Amino acid sequence: MPRFSIRPRAGVTTDGDRDPRVHTDFAHLRGLESIGRTLSLLPRQPARSVLNGRHGSRLRGRGLDFLELRGYLPSDDVRNIDWRVTARTGEPHVRVFTEERDRPALVVVDQRMSMFFGSRYAMKSVTAAEAAAILAFAVLAQRDRLGGIVVSDHAIQEFRPANSRASVMRFLHGLADANLALHAAAEADAPTSLDAVLEAVARLASRDHLVVVLSDFDVIGPRSERLLSALCRHNDVVLAPVTDVLAERLPDDLRQTVSDGKLQALLDTRSARVREALEQVSHARRETLLGWQRRYGLSIAPLSSGEETAPQLRRLLGMGRGSGRRAGRGTERGAHERGVQP
Repeated sequence: MPRFSIRPRAGVTTDGDRDPRVHTDFAHLRGLESIGRTLSLLPRQPARSVLNGRHGSRLRGRGLDFLELRGYLPSDDVRNIDWRVTARTGEPHVRVFTEERDRPALVVVDQRMSMFFGSRYAMKSVTAAEAAAILAFAVLAQRDRLGGIVVSDHAIQEFRPANSRASVMRFLHGLADANLALHAAAEADAPTSLDAVLEAVARLASRDHLVVVLSDFDVIGPRSERLLSALCRHNDVVLAPVTDVLAERLPDDLRQTVSDGKLQALLDTRSARVREALEQVSHARRETLLGWQRRYGLSIAPLSSGEETAPQLRRLLGMGRGSGRRAGRGTERGAHERGVQP
């Protein structure tokens, strides 16, 4: 099926005066570090965070993390007795610790031509790139290893997980280059399938990783579900579908010429047949993601290109107002409310 994109109505500028809603660059992505450092991807998450309850004890640790106080049992180590609480209550209490996880993260970001679309605030490709950069800096701030995969229609760049600022910068350079390569006159290459992306993920994240996939999930391959199932057995997986406002709320009076660089077509949503076809595509993709969520226990963290990226991430991580309406622990209700659509 041809992949069509609508040229931005406004904001298209020359490289000397780049519109950050259409393209992003390394300087902009690097400038998101201060935002990333305010977010936490550590195991203990707010109740409304999509990550709440994930990160099992199978993940190896680098230290101890205080969990709770409880009454002393004969099998407890006396060195863990909390003498202040014991003196105050008159009963022996111990401090209970859990292993602090060393959780490498792998951020997968889609920069294919299907992501070069935006009808209101920004291109989906820009939203995905900004979210990837913010998450990368969050991982760096908590001193975990960060790896990345940048997906385009002609290549898949892999960045092996490493605990260094230099590795994050390499990832952001590759991401910025892929984003800047997107343009409306680009050749319509065969789109990269999710199968190839998940195979790359499996090479870098064999087990005990937090894997975040930022994509519109435009091309789901015949092996995608099997690959994803294997990935979820040994890792924590978050699918972050990046949608556009136009797809979330399809108007009934849109009449627009669209092109894939070679062919043109008239998109007229006043036609019931056209509207039904588009709605079926959106519904099928949404149901596929929700089905994976039910079967494999992964989380869904929807993002929209119709608003700023950072506030959305804060809500998804339970840090902003209205987070309960926008996101939960990867629930179907949260996904439906935000519109998991193309």
